[in-house]
Amino acid sequence: MSRNGNKKSVGFATHITAGGIAGAMEALCCQPLDTIKVRMQLSKSGMAPGTKPRGFIATGMMIVRRETPLALYKGLGAVLSGIVPKMAIRFASFETYKGWLANEVTGQTSVGNIFIAGLAAGTTEAVAVVCPMEVVKIRLQAQQHSLADPLEAPRYRNAGHAVYTIVREEGLSTLYRGVSLTALRQATNQGANFTAYQELKKLAHRYQPDLVDLPSYQHMVIGLISGAMGPFSNAPIDTIKTRLQKATWEPGTSAFQRISIVANDMWKKEGVRSFYKGITPRVLRVAPGQAIVFAVYERIRRIIETINVSPSGDHYTE
Repeated sequence: MSRNGNKKSVGFATHITAGGIAGAMEALCCQPLDTIKVRMQLSKSGMAPGTKPRGFIATGMMIVRRETPLALYKGLGAVLSGIVPKMAIRFASFETYKGWLANEVTGQTSVGNIFIAGLAAGTTEAVAVVCPMEVVKIRLQAQQHSLADPLEAPRYRNAGHAVYTIVREEGLSTLYRGVSLTALRQATNQGANFTAYQELKKLAHRYQPDLVDLPSYQHMVIGLISGAMGPFSNAPIDTIKTRLQKATWEPGTSAFQRISIVANDMWKKEGVRSFYKGITPRVLRVAPGQAIVFAVYERIRRIIETINVSPSGDHYTE
């Protein structure tokens, strides 16, 4: 974020370019952690008396041993194909909502309204991109086939084939299974992220008044802190959502019934700890991911400003 108030607001093309590059870098660096998280959330280990759930490192080692290291990148195609529109929608919608909620006299947006704008932006990206992308990603990640054995054919060959198969066999609506939980998770994530990022950035500038732009390492530290807040606040939502999107259901089962069945089954068979399965890799995935997104986005945005492709404004982005 630049504090130069004479600049114009960031254009939509800047959001697409900088956000897309930042999101791609995040996915490439953090996808293995997400795969481990999904496997932990789907795992039924620890249900037998006297046994413990398989941990983060043990899950990762099991995937590598059984399916080769490349298996940690299962679902990457679905993630990469959704990153650019996801980031573009997130940034553009947040700035739009933030503008609507700004004070008409001062042009400033309060902390409370920043949080509301973040909630709305998270909901928008969830419905438009994130839910279909995650249904496909989770189906791919849940496949426990070895990539080293060409005779062991998976049900879904890649993201495109997964979309085709899911729509053909289960209907288009399946891509939006768990959309309410996805929207709730994304809304709380982005509300916390945007609010924390702005306030921490203001604090950093307050202690460094001579800096126009913060250095990249400070963007990363701020992003790391703000990115960790969401997973801790909505871990049960994410775990229920993951199991809901992986399972197949009889036609006519309502969204509320599906959520209730999954949640009750987890509570009765696995206990309250099951709602926090995968929290370690999720925090390790989301927090560094946000650090990468913030640092790369801000750097790319400044490069675009320098070559006068799209001027930037006095605001912050995530």
